[in-house]
Amino acid sequence: MEEREELSWQEFGAASRELAQAVADDGFRPGVVLSIARGGLLLAGALGYALDVKSIVMMNVLYYTGVDERLEAPVVLRPTPDGEDLAGARVLIADDVADTGATLRVVRDFCVAHASEVRIAVLYEKPQSVVPCEYVWRRTDRWINFPWSAEPPVTSA
Repeated sequence: MEEREELSWQEFGAASRELAQAVADDGFRPGVVLSIARGGLLLAGALGYALDVKSIVMMNVLYYTGVDERLEAPVVLRPTPDGEDLAGARVLIADDVADTGATLRVVRDFCVAHASEVRIAVLYEKPQSVVPCEYVWRRTDRWINFPWSAEPPVTSA
């Protein structure tokens, strides 16, 4: 089995704080944090608190179906944010990983059509990502075990 990147809950706390500090040090003051569900939900909340941003919205995009298995193209699931909620806003997109970048591209393009400025913060960025992220905690080419998805669900759908 290939070696994997491991992120603990404690490291997640430090990583999210470091990302928030990088955003603040850069002078970017988002009015909205947009989470890509599900992986970006916890990061978006942490960034929202650290950056004192109360407006957090979510986009749910289906792309991965398993470890290194994905659909042909990302599919945006409903509900989607109202473009008016992003009109003229400075938006910080939050996700756990920029792997291929396909999901981030769909979300970024949606935001760019409405917002005044859009930047991306991720915990991890992989070298093959087609979308460069402004704020990255760590770069890796390995599969990542996140603490919120390392265990199987306690129930099945």
